[in-house]
Amino acid sequence: MTVSGSEPVRIAVFGAGRIGQVHVANLSTRVPGVSVSAVVDVRRDAAAALASKHGVPTATDDVDAVLHDREIDAVLIASATDTHGVLIRGAAAAGKHIFCEKPIDTTIQAIDLSLEAVERAGVRFQVGFNRRFDPSFRRVHDFVRAGEAGTPHLVRITSRDPQPPPAGYFTGDLGIFPDMTIHDFDLARFLMGAADGADEVVEVFATGASLVSAVDGGSGEMDTAVCVLTFASGAIATIDNSRRAVYGYDQRIEVFGSGGMVAAGNVTPDSHVVSNASGIRSAVPHPFFLERYADAYANELIAFVQAVKSGSATPVTGHDGRMAVVLAVAAQQSVRLGRPVRTSEVV
Repeated sequence: MTVSGSEPVRIAVFGAGRIGQVHVANLSTRVPGVSVSAVVDVRRDAAAALASKHGVPTATDDVDAVLHDREIDAVLIASATDTHGVLIRGAAAAGKHIFCEKPIDTTIQAIDLSLEAVERAGVRFQVGFNRRFDPSFRRVHDFVRAGEAGTPHLVRITSRDPQPPPAGYFTGDLGIFPDMTIHDFDLARFLMGAADGADEVVEVFATGASLVSAVDGGSGEMDTAVCVLTFASGAIATIDNSRRAVYGYDQRIEVFGSGGMVAAGNVTPDSHVVSNASGIRSAVPHPFFLERYADAYANELIAFVQAVKSGSATPVTGHDGRMAVVLAVAAQQSVRLGRPVRTSEVV
């Protein structure tokens, strides 16, 4: 399904939860050349409330009706992970372009089925790794790809949440990798140019512990982890994660190479600095990801709409989404086996 340059891309959003609400708000106010045609959720009242808030004409729980609506050009999938695959395949069969939140699905085999359906249909497909679209992180990427750091040798990514998820959120003892670290896996590949064929992760070594679990009632869920990624070039990326940073949402990156270093620190709500006899202090980082990555969420949708209108490739492909899950699975296996795991063992 093609969309001419003068016509808006008509999108149906699946999922009226937290991320669905973010996407509908951005599509309605910050993304040019688009209109939201429908909000779909199994909780019809939630769909209706979100649609009403943003003037969306249709709110429904009828998935098939929306997928077969000829007046809809694309779908945005922000529903529960276990629904992603069936929605991707259904949308592809209906000839609709697809934006899907991470992960594409829960297993590599299921992901491959969805990507095959997308390829057969010839529709545009983008995975929601929004950190690539953060202005600061994008600048680091661009400087690195332009050679400002020389040949990359080390990548350092720190990603720490301000507090653990609520009780009942956890789905497995090693869920931190597919739930949280998956964003950092994609960011490491992005910074190293893996999406452009410059380099790729070939090995993962991971370790971790349950150091914060008392907050969630002692679930035993791993909440503190370090991953070491080895790229084909020999470059090394280290990722450290924690579910609880008492000072705010901690997001920092650094790329060190033969010619220098490029880095981006935390973003704070303001840039004040207080200096007096008791010390020097400034604002703490943003409270969580919705505030920290507000611009990134809008920017990734702008890029998707542009790809749909121009017929060009999306900036975060199905392969990118697949590789992030491969690395998450490799990290899980590494912890269980107590050794590095080659990505070729997972693929």
